[in-house]
Amino acid sequence: MLRTKVDGQQALWESLLPEEFRRLPPGLQAVDELLDDPVFFEPFVAHFSLLFGRPSIPIETYLRLMHLRFRYRLGFETLCGEVADSLAWRRFCRIGPYDRVPDPSTLMKITRRCGEDLVAKLNEALLKKAAGEHLVKLDKVRIDTTVVAANVAYPTDSGLLARGVAKLAGNVERLKQLGLARRTPFRNRTRSVRRRAHDIGAWLRRRSDEAKAEVLAITSELADLAEVTIAEARSVARSATRSLARAGADASGKASSLLADIEAVAGLLEKVVAQARSRIGGDMPDGSTRIVSLHDPDARPIAKGRLGKPVEFGYKAQVADNADGLVLDLAVFQGNPNDATLIVPAIARIKALLGRAPKAVSADRGYSVPGVEAALEAVGAAKVVIPHKGRKSAQRQVIESGRSFRRLVKWRTGSEGRISHLKHAWGLERTLLDGTAGAATWCGWGVLAHNATKVAALQTRRAATREAARERRERPEGTGPPHNRPLAKQRRS
Repeated sequence: MLRTKVDGQQALWESLLPEEFRRLPPGLQAVDELLDDPVFFEPFVAHFSLLFGRPSIPIETYLRLMHLRFRYRLGFETLCGEVADSLAWRRFCRIGPYDRVPDPSTLMKITRRCGEDLVAKLNEALLKKAAGEHLVKLDKVRIDTTVVAANVAYPTDSGLLARGVAKLAGNVERLKQLGLARRTPFRNRTRSVRRRAHDIGAWLRRRSDEAKAEVLAITSELADLAEVTIAEARSVARSATRSLARAGADASGKASSLLADIEAVAGLLEKVVAQARSRIGGDMPDGSTRIVSLHDPDARPIAKGRLGKPVEFGYKAQVADNADGLVLDLAVFQGNPNDATLIVPAIARIKALLGRAPKAVSADRGYSVPGVEAALEAVGAAKVVIPHKGRKSAQRQVIESGRSFRRLVKWRTGSEGRISHLKHAWGLERTLLDGTAGAATWCGWGVLAHNATKVAALQTRRAATREAARERRERPEGTGPPHNRPLAKQRRS
């Protein structure tokens, strides 16, 4: 059951505190006031019942806990411990001094359950609120892509084969412990594959042609063991499925879950065997379909040309921000789609959300393909600043050497810094949720925390500017600091 706000006892214990303890840090105070808007509760309605079920934790508490989690890069367990220990953070999260802090597992379940759709709507609500207060500038927008790393170790075919065989063996063993398919033969080959995977490491240290040939031979043996294990595991699964069918309504839910996991791992392991056979034959597996993780099958190898990391494993993300650093659009993709196909939909989404397209759009050469500039102008962008690749015509050289073009190109390079800031300060460096939807959810929460801090700062700055202007209007003529008075009056004084 959805519960948006805490009960009315919050004001009572707050009133008993001294004034020094009732003040939040300036940054959190502004965000606290921003998140009080009921517009941030509406996206949760679709994910909770309004009448039935156990009451959820207050949504205002959940929003503030997630803001702290991504603003300060804390794990869920660390976050709950820090909130329980801090009076200021308790006040920010609307948790009383004698109330229990929500369990970390509760936060994880809500985050996974609501998914990318919820956080996307929260980001849209925040941007619409900021646009309604005239805080969103659309005079220029810059766009760039980056890689959000998946939570995987460096993948090798031999390592994936060994882990897949071990995982199938563990699931089959647990299935037999439940009393299913006990007579169906299955051999646990975990020790065999791990020994061969260890041998690969020993041979690779020799760095010779003989060592490379031996590594390929061991990988072929691992593929053979994996194929036999897949066949035996599926035989066990078929036998167990028949037993569960006979049990009918009394079938074990745990056994059904194990059967689904066996089938999923067997399917992934078959793909790993195929790509290992392809590499043994001298062919490079297709990166768009290559499996690099058994627990995150959507992750892909992505080459972005970085010197330290020529190939990264995860997801491609596109970020569009404006002159104030507000992220106006975030999109996460599986694999490595062409940059040029992503920019027009991003500008169209910004226009649909905010009611008008940016006046100027800037991006790097990776977006430069025929037709992109015309498509952006058709969407509504008055000026498109994308340097062309290769040899340029004389007319194009004149355009790209213009002062306004070069100024926007220089400003666009700041998108690298914005992306770096989002990665190192707001959690976009590595997603801890699996799958493309999980990566989009994770990145969306990081962007929401970043944008909330930015919008709150813009609100505070505008309020300070208006207050200063009001004081100037109300100040009697001839008063105030000498440097603000007219020159003739300073001389007379």
